Amino acid sequence: MFVGIDAGTSLVKAAAFDRAGRELAVEARPVGLELRGGAVEQDAEEVYGAVVAVLGALTARVPEPVELAGLTGQGDGVWLVDAAGRPVRPAISWMDGRAHELVDHWLADGTVEAVFRRTGSAMFPGCPGPLLAWLDRHEPKALDAAAAAVACKDLVFQRLTGAGRAVTDVSDASMPFLDPRTRSYDNGVVELLGLTHRRGLLPGIGDPIATGAASGAGLPAGTPLANGPYDLPACALGAGVTAPGDGLLIVGTCLASLVATTALDLGGEPAGLYISTDRPGHWLRAMPAMVGTAALDWVLRLTGAGHRDLDDLLGASPPGAHGVRVLPYFAPSGERAPFVEPGLRAELLGVSLESAPADLVRATCEGIGYAARHCLEAAGLTGSLAVCGGGTRSPAWTGLLADVLGRPLRVVEGEVGARGAVLAAAGRYGVPLDTAAWTGPARVIEPDPGRAASSAKRYEEHLELLAAARRRAARCWTGPTAGGVTGC
Repeated sequence: MFVGIDAGTSLVKAAAFDRAGRELAVEARPVGLELRGGAVEQDAEEVYGAVVAVLGALTARVPEPVELAGLTGQGDGVWLVDAAGRPVRPAISWMDGRAHELVDHWLADGTVEAVFRRTGSAMFPGCPGPLLAWLDRHEPKALDAAAAAVACKDLVFQRLTGAGRAVTDVSDASMPFLDPRTRSYDNGVVELLGLTHRRGLLPGIGDPIATGAASGAGLPAGTPLANGPYDLPACALGAGVTAPGDGLLIVGTCLASLVATTALDLGGEPAGLYISTDRPGHWLRAMPAMVGTAALDWVLRLTGAGHRDLDDLLGASPPGAHGVRVLPYFAPSGERAPFVEPGLRAELLGVSLESAPADLVRATCEGIGYAARHCLEAAGLTGSLAVCGGGTRSPAWTGLLADVLGRPLRVVEGEVGARGAVLAAAGRYGVPLDTAAWTGPARVIEPDPGRAASSAKRYEEHLELLAAARRRAARCWTGPTAGGVTGC
């Protein structure tokens, strides 16, 4: 069997597949997040322990030889480790906001744009550059004690293999230090962020193969194991998104839009990033927005409804939601794709005493769809579109997304990231697998022509409302203060 490991933000999973790509079993364990005052941290030992636990449970449940294993996991954040891959402090999550003021300063003085022009990566508070700079200012002893600053899957890989040094792959190295043309670190970016004296903390890059043999924890000793790509590009592989122009929309807590490309364009508005892949000259143009199912969760709680009610609520309000509009930018850190606007906040428009809870729910789902369309267009989508994630479990919402996006949706189910991790491992080790069979969609949802046409008009209205909201946010935003966001 083939095993895919996905060390996610709140859930660690391991999935077993047969040679034809059929999912045999899945084991999962939740892991905690500690949130306090904008800081978001994780116990790295808990995450590693969960990986070993799910692997042990999976191999006991499916007692077949493990031919190959692939590893993926959450990206960004900073996981400081010693020479043996053990944490020297709690891991800082990609959701962390402590470096907000630093990013605000870099936005104002042009550093964010300068980094984007060199690497194609638009920094946000939870990515390694700002976090390392923050630690250098506020916790230098933690950096002094560390041998490397890695991503989640890199720590797991080092511990599972007993590797003598930290190593990452080109996907996790992409934000924000990697030159996507040379596939090596850009020391000019390191200097721009004031981190030249910390350059030695960046892990080695296994280009294009970061591989090793498992030492026996969770996996049988000697099992070939591949490190990466991280979860976004792993999902693209698992969904079969490799041809230039084809895209993937992950409808999860946050929206992630990815489009495969062979063209590197470092112009335009600095937003999102280019993720390097195992194939030189091939990238994923990624727009990982902050909006997503978290916005819908908030609105459902507001209306006293739950996810079990979603399909009925969407059926109770017509397209256009009786004139109700929602700009679904609910994240307290604003938005990061396809533009960076820390002060942007959600807006509800067209609401009256005649508006029903179903109208608010539909308008939110439509607004999330318009945000996704904006990201996909900015990323350069021209081909087919696959979708995956928790949001696709609702038939009504998936149909609504097809109408709002105005194109057929290839719905990919199961453990898509773990599946992509196995495919990456197979490519690195030269193991032949039928990629088409592994990545085939569970179903294809076609848009309704009439609803798609009316949605296209409302999308243009969405862009106009968004432009006005961004102008207001730019006037009002002065950065985080002790009491929260400064308003007008």
